[in-house]
Amino acid sequence: MEISKMNLKEKRNLWKYVDHNEYQKHVTISTIGSNIESAEEVDDKIIYMKDLEKRKQVYGICGECNEPGTGEVWCQPCNAKRFKNNFKNWTSGNKDIDEFIQQLQLNAVHYRNYIEWIPFEKFKDITYITRGGFGKIYSAEWPEGCIFTWDIVNQKWKRYYNIKVALKSLDNSSCISTEFLNEIKTHLQIYLWDIIQCYGITQDPNTKDYIMVLAYCENGNLRNYYMNNESNYFTKIEVLRRIASGLLDIHNSGKVHKDFHSGNILYNFHTPYISDLGMCQPAYNEQSVKKNGIYGVLPYMAPEVLRGYQYTKASDIYSFGVMMNEYISEETPYNNIPHNHALAINICKGFRPIIFEYTPKLLADLITKCWDAKAENRPTAKELYQKLKKIKYYGYDSDNESQINEYNDKIKLNRTSEKRSNNIKTHPQAIYTSRLLNFKNLPEPVNSDATQTTLHSECFDCQLDESDFNEINQNEEINIE
Repeated sequence: MEISKMNLKEKRNLWKYVDHNEYQKHVTISTIGSNIESAEEVDDKIIYMKDLEKRKQVYGICGECNEPGTGEVWCQPCNAKRFKNNFKNWTSGNKDIDEFIQQLQLNAVHYRNYIEWIPFEKFKDITYITRGGFGKIYSAEWPEGCIFTWDIVNQKWKRYYNIKVALKSLDNSSCISTEFLNEIKTHLQIYLWDIIQCYGITQDPNTKDYIMVLAYCENGNLRNYYMNNESNYFTKIEVLRRIASGLLDIHNSGKVHKDFHSGNILYNFHTPYISDLGMCQPAYNEQSVKKNGIYGVLPYMAPEVLRGYQYTKASDIYSFGVMMNEYISEETPYNNIPHNHALAINICKGFRPIIFEYTPKLLADLITKCWDAKAENRPTAKELYQKLKKIKYYGYDSDNESQINEYNDKIKLNRTSEKRSNNIKTHPQAIYTSRLLNFKNLPEPVNSDATQTTLHSECFDCQLDESDFNEINQNEEINIE
């Protein structure tokens, strides 16, 4: 029903600013479920759809229906009506995609949960960036920009204009695939503040391939970032807290990332975001063995996953530990040896990347716990996030604070950007992109035995016995199916 000019003057939204460190920017539709592991992960920041009083307190009141908001400056029931009224004004030309987008718009509880069909001609200055695992990635300008709230006075959408976007195409997707739609759905099922935002879908008019329209990250991935920007420990702890928050959001949604590594953490204006949710799937407790291989980046993969067992939340935590150590040491893991079957064997035997000598003990201990060979010994994402948050916001004891300050000074003297880039020598068979792997006869995962007879490799600084060292030097080919 149209609002008269008289009524417009009387109506106003009573929205509230939401501090995302205290509360999520939008509601969660329901509880995770009866799964005990999932329930233990749930963070205090979550606000549920049914909790009207909490919604009113955190998000404020919609000026049209006078009900509590479903997210910052957003009312799902009112905006669903507006989207529905506009269905007749657009089409992708594909019934399945139209229905997919329409359902997402009707259910959107916040602007970061909705997507739209964006005609390809709306984009300007399209530039090729790189090739991903299943398609090409471009950058582009989107002058019209994305919706973020409803202007109750002028009765129109407010948009963020002139934004830069990433266009992620999927090869041979002229016939839309379930995988393509599932990746988009995954983006919208996870609380999105620390996850790359998906704006919508478009289609290449020449190839007819479908394209995801995503937020563009100016500063590249985590690896690009630490190679080109010097950071002290206080900055790094905050970055790690933000990444842990994003991983917690994924786990709170009942999913696991399954391909978590530094290449899938992107930077925009010095803020990290988790990307590439194409493999992100529901978490299960079953330890069913995969027969067709596993997909990922070998140095970041948990030993139980290398052995063919089901991905779990604990597997993501292992990957976080490797990523955390890489970010602190500013060196890619296992960069001077082949990423082959021999490396997979040694990871199962407990061999890990070097922990940088100037890593404060509280961070070194956290890394070690994350990559424990036994999944049950690793912290949960919630524990990881709370630990990093406590370090960041609630201070250190005097010993830790003095240690961090001391190590910051040593880093300034010993690790300049030029020195870092000159020191890193990557083996030609060290591969840091996701691929299909299939390893046979890997040993039962164990932690390394510090008492064993060892050889020390200057570059691969972990504990190797002589037979393991010789095996690595054989440069075995990975069995890829």
